[in-house]
Amino acid sequence: MKLPVQFYKPLAIGAPQPMRELPVRPERMIHFFPPHLEKIRARVPDMAKQVDVLLGNLEDAIPAEAKEAARAGFIEVAGATDFGDTGLWTRVNALNSPWFLDDMSEIVGAIGNKLDVIMIPKVEGPWDIHFVDQYLALLEARHEITKPILVHALLETAQGVKNVADIAAASPRMHGLSLGPADLAASRGMKTTRVGGGHPFYGVLADPDPSKSERAFSQQDLWHYTVAQMVDACCSAGVRAFYGPFGDIKDEAACEAQFRNAFLMGCTGAWTLAPNQIAIAKRVFSPDVDEVLFAKKILAAMPDGSGVAMIDGKMQDDATWKQAKVIVDLAKLVAKKDPELAAAYEF
Repeated sequence: MKLPVQFYKPLAIGAPQPMRELPVRPERMIHFFPPHLEKIRARVPDMAKQVDVLLGNLEDAIPAEAKEAARAGFIEVAGATDFGDTGLWTRVNALNSPWFLDDMSEIVGAIGNKLDVIMIPKVEGPWDIHFVDQYLALLEARHEITKPILVHALLETAQGVKNVADIAAASPRMHGLSLGPADLAASRGMKTTRVGGGHPFYGVLADPDPSKSERAFSQQDLWHYTVAQMVDACCSAGVRAFYGPFGDIKDEAACEAQFRNAFLMGCTGAWTLAPNQIAIAKRVFSPDVDEVLFAKKILAAMPDGSGVAMIDGKMQDDATWKQAKVIVDLAKLVAKKDPELAAAYEF
C-alpha cells in the first residue's frame, strides 16, 4: 500500500507535480470521434465549439487495420486545432492489446501538453491504474510535459465493478470513471445485445387483480445498481462519474431517459456518439432553470448555510442548502460555456 505521504509525489524524476484538485469545467458530454476518417477530422474545429469534451477514439469501433491511422489522425488534428476551453481526451486501446504502448508513447510525445485526459478501457483493478500512472510519469518526464495528464477508467467488466472503489482512489491522476454497458453485459453474461438503456423483458409484474384481465408490467433499469455503485465510489474519492454510450442513436427519447437517470443519480455527464445526442446531453446535464432560480433563493435566504427559512411555503435547512449549492455551482459552470443558459439562470 502506498503511504499517504507518498501519494502526491511524482512517480518519475522530472514528471510534473500531481494535481491535488481536478480542474473545474463543464463536462456534460464526452463526444467521441473516429480520427482515422479524414472527413471527420475536418469537422473537429467546429465540433470543439459545440461540446464540453472532445475525445479521439482509438479502441472499440476502430477496425484493427485502422488502429495506426486513427492514432496518427488524432495526433495530427489535436496538434493543428485550438480547442479553447473544450477538453481534449483520447481513449487508447486496452492494456493487453498490441497497440497500447505505441498509443501512449506516440501521443504523449507529440501532443502531451495539449492532452487533458487519457481514457483506459476495461480497467479491472487499481493495479491497472498504478501501471498507467507510472508509465505516464516516465513519458511526461521524457517529453517535458508541464502538467499531469489525467486518467479516466472505463468500468466494463465484472471484476472492475467489484473493485470500483479501489479504482476510483488509485491515483491522484484519477479524473473519474465511465460505465461501459456493452462490454460489462458480456462480462457478466447478461442476455442482451443492447448498448445501454433498458430491456423490454427486464421488469416487475403487478400482483393479480381479479377485475383486470391483464397484469401491468413495469420495465426496470438494468444499470441502476451499477451506476449507483460507481457514483458512490467516485464521490467518495473526489472524482467524477459518467454514463457511457447509448447505442440506439435514433431513439432519442430513450437516450434522454437514460441520461436523465444518470444525471439525477449524480453523474457529471455522458458519452455522445452522434450530433443529435449532443443536444440531449446539454439539455439533461444542465440544471433546470426553475430549479436554479429556486436554489438561488435558498442560498440568498441562508447565506452561511445555517438556520431555517421558509421559501414559497417550503421549509429549508442546512441539508437543503447543500443541495441548492450543488445546483447553483453546476449552473455557474454551465453558464460559462452557454450564454443563453447564463441569461436564463440570471447570472
